[in-house]
Amino acid sequence: MRPPEADTVLVRHADVGVKSGKVQAEMERRLRDNLEAIVEDRGVDATVERRWSRLFVHADPESVDAATDAATDTFGVRSASPALVVPAEADAIVSALGRTAREHRGAVGDTFAVDARRAGTTDAHPFTSKDLENEAGAAVFEALDDPEVDLDDPDAVFYVECREDEAYVFTEKRPGPGGLPLGTQAPVVALVSGGIDSPVAAWELMKRGSPIVPVYLELGDYGGADHEARAMETVRRLREYAPNFELAIRKVPAGDVMDLLAEEVGPARMLVYRQFMYRVAEHVAREVNAAGIVTGEAIGQKSSQTTRNLGATSQATALPIHRPLLTMDKSEITERARRIGTYRDSTIPAGCNRIAPDYPETNATLEIVENARPAGLFERAREAAEDATVVEV
Repeated sequence: MRPPEADTVLVRHADVGVKSGKVQAEMERRLRDNLEAIVEDRGVDATVERRWSRLFVHADPESVDAATDAATDTFGVRSASPALVVPAEADAIVSALGRTAREHRGAVGDTFAVDARRAGTTDAHPFTSKDLENEAGAAVFEALDDPEVDLDDPDAVFYVECREDEAYVFTEKRPGPGGLPLGTQAPVVALVSGGIDSPVAAWELMKRGSPIVPVYLELGDYGGADHEARAMETVRRLREYAPNFELAIRKVPAGDVMDLLAEEVGPARMLVYRQFMYRVAEHVAREVNAAGIVTGEAIGQKSSQTTRNLGATSQATALPIHRPLLTMDKSEITERARRIGTYRDSTIPAGCNRIAPDYPETNATLEIVENARPAGLFERAREAAEDATVVEV
């Protein structure tokens, strides 16, 4: 539900607003650039304007919903509203709210409220926010079928944001991802496996402003074409949130290492593999000047992810390992994957040999992992990283 002839999207940012004035201005410019890139990438006929503490996307009424969707997929956006712009005059505002109520008479429900906010002084506007709410409330009441006013839990809310020269009338606040604009933090290497968890974890770091450098380990007989396809498709989906950032995936050959681990390592096999994986990521991070590694690990979700095992395997690298899913249940992660659009590709059937041992180690120490690790494994990690193939998605 939106005002008829809505032609502007009112965009509110999230954590950008808590920054100092200089930093906020820089982040708002980055947010504008990122939003412009998504709008252009989706072929939406719209322009983005930045004013202090707000972004505005100007579009034809036919394109305003697509422009709103673009805004709510932009990292750093808290919410966005398709709005009708009218003069900052009481009569124009009240008339617009009345037209909006009549247009959506059957969809409003039984109760409504008017929420009006006015910026500026009474010298600029000879009315207060309360005046607007009273006058507009009367117009909405007249336009609807036997409605009731409910200020606590209304079925519909009619909003007004009145600025010095213009007022914005809207009826919804569509949630965005929140966080910070992408590119305001240092990049991180994202280990993507083709499963449900890793692309969600990568998305979470992107949400906090960090571009990702995706790394996929080719596992030979323990992976396969479908396994690789899942990783590629999920990264392709992540790219839709960042069309103005390079998101090439690095394919690292690791089939021979998997064969070695399957032959020589027993209960600690998956822990040794994780150390190998972290070392590969560390070498890539040094190459691309990334500040850390992000994984989809969650405490206790797998035998290799007990708190003791995470502590032992993490010592393979000096880089910080970011685990944004650490305390999430699988159902929460799955729901997030559905929402961001990576779930379907993450669940493509992929037949591959099982690498996990029958009786995995769940309470490892660093000494246990080191004793199980084949000689020269970390050197193999360096060589594998250097042999990576860069693939555009």
